[in-house]
Amino acid sequence: MAIMCLLATGVYAQKIVVEKGKIDFLKDEKEVTVKFTYENMKVGSMTEEAYIAKKKKEAEEKTPGGGESWLQAWNQDRSNRFEPKFIGLFNDQMTAKGGFTIDTKTGGKYVMTVNTYFTEPGFNVGVARRNAAVGVRATFTDNTGGVVAVISVDNSSANSFMGTDFDVAYRIQESYAKAGRELAKFLIKKVKF
Repeated sequence: MAIMCLLATGVYAQKIVVEKGKIDFLKDEKEVTVKFTYENMKVGSMTEEAYIAKKKKEAEEKTPGGGESWLQAWNQDRSNRFEPKFIGLFNDQMTAKGGFTIDTKTGGKYVMTVNTYFTEPGFNVGVARRNAAVGVRATFTDNTGGVVAVISVDNSSANSFMGTDFDVAYRIQESYAKAGRELAKFLIKKVKF
């Protein structure tokens, strides 16, 4: 029975790796500008384009005009829900340790571009569930645009322990929150703020 539960919920092991460069340059920074991109993103086992086409078609079949409403929500959830959660939990961790903060409007010396390359929307149908997860790559560039460091956060997965995460956007939002928090913890440990 335990194996069945693990298979139904989906098991993810989060992994954070410095792929390129060194991150000690962040030690004396107080602000870093953050940007979010979604280039070449896979959604589950599909390209984002194929996923969008499928979900729009399903929404349209349920309600005329539902496809466009679904697409609008899919795109708006990024700036309205996912990105603020990532920033909020990243900054909560960092400011507690005296490290730098990230903001989309700061004019810091460095830019951290967070590209989401993978999203698992997950599901929750009451009797079975799969947690959502995101994979992001944070690329730090200096003010000339040169890449200073690249850090990947693979399979950042968060779930509602109460089992009430029936909303796809909520599940994904919580995965971004965890990605931001865990990336900050990783940087705090490695850079020693």
